[in-house]
Amino acid sequence: MDRREFLKWGTAATAFGLSGCVGTALRSDVRSRDPNIILCMTDDQGWGDVSYNGLKQIQTPALDAMAAEGVRFDRFYAAHPSCSPTRASVLTGRHPNRMGCFWPGMPLRTQEVTLAQAVKRAGYVTGHFGKWHLNGVPGFGKPIAASDLLSPGRFGFDEWFSVSNWFDTDWTFSHNGESVKVPGDGSDAIVTEALKFIGDTVGQSKPFFAVIWFGNPHAPHKPLPEDLKTAGGSAYYGEVIGIDRSMGTLRSGLRKLGVADNTLLWFCSDNGAWFDPRAPSAHGSNGPFRGRKGDLWEGGIRVPGLIEWPARIKRPFITEVPACTSDIYPTIVDILNLRVPDQVEPLDGISLLPLLDGQMKERPRPIGFWQCNGSKQMDTNSGPSAWNDNRYKLVKSAPNKWELYDITVDLSEQTDLAAMHPEIVNQMKAELENWQQSVLWSCRGEDYKGKSAVQQ
Repeated sequence: MDRREFLKWGTAATAFGLSGCVGTALRSDVRSRDPNIILCMTDDQGWGDVSYNGLKQIQTPALDAMAAEGVRFDRFYAAHPSCSPTRASVLTGRHPNRMGCFWPGMPLRTQEVTLAQAVKRAGYVTGHFGKWHLNGVPGFGKPIAASDLLSPGRFGFDEWFSVSNWFDTDWTFSHNGESVKVPGDGSDAIVTEALKFIGDTVGQSKPFFAVIWFGNPHAPHKPLPEDLKTAGGSAYYGEVIGIDRSMGTLRSGLRKLGVADNTLLWFCSDNGAWFDPRAPSAHGSNGPFRGRKGDLWEGGIRVPGLIEWPARIKRPFITEVPACTSDIYPTIVDILNLRVPDQVEPLDGISLLPLLDGQMKERPRPIGFWQCNGSKQMDTNSGPSAWNDNRYKLVKSAPNKWELYDITVDLSEQTDLAAMHPEIVNQMKAELENWQQSVLWSCRGEDYKGKSAVQQ
């Protein structure tokens, strides 16, 4: 297989309506109508951990309002069933294995082009708030030093109020490299800082790009006492209450600033809940889906997904079209009609703008999932993988073990159809393996100028 064949499995710019994504010049017309952009992501919140998806133990009124007033994705996927890799996919539009971000705590390569870097060229002021987890620092969230070569500032963020990983109440954050201890709920803290940033940029009549990555409801669960009480003693759902409250604060803050109408607000989780059937309220719910965080079954990768953008999305709707965190980058690039001269290709995501405009009835190509250990002997048999299309999902749970599910009717992935439909298995298997070969090519650094995968 040659380089052109590799690129076929990921170049959203050429294959799916993003021809403006790569070029030598930036758009030159007036940008006053371009939306402000906010990307929110929770940490380990399951598909079933919102009341619009059936949660009964608590209510999530702010997220329910977003679901009622914008686009609700019933099939929104994290690109990976764990945190750092999914975050890498959001910022790059590429599967995390392409950049060697295989597991939690692994860093983002500096050769990658991030969404923050791309939108800055369109005049956006950029800010990151909350969990970063792309600088290779393990363990609980720590303040990020100004000298850290993998800080949010290194990847295009003008301002950052961040920590390396998850955080709870009374936490110490890093404001552009300076440590700041904030009392109270961590979700409230980062939204408060984000709104300060947003207010400043609005006052300067500049568009803003804000990434708000919550540290909850990741374990250990330490909600505010009043949230714990409201959640009936469930610390996990006490943290979800804090998330929902802060999302309500964010939405009302945008309205007070007069920018809610033309702000694209995108919400999702980074992977499924760490569901424990022995203690159903302890670590969340993945609804009817099989598996949990760390699995490629739907419970590990299907997550809540919402977009609110009143200026563009005039009529709310629910969609069954599969979408993914890797789609965030190309969607925003498409919305802004950006040209990114140094774009690293291929992209794995596609633009969802046609879906937002009611013109996409099904996904034009499948979504690839792959967990691998990143060893030097890595090949297409390294770790489980999946190929998820509009109807069917092919799962390789072990070497030479292929399973096929009609995901539109078999939500819990209980009925293996592989023996009944060998032709579908063979076709999807070939597509998955071709895509994996492309990912291997990228992982070796072949996508970068100079062909180097070295971090610095």
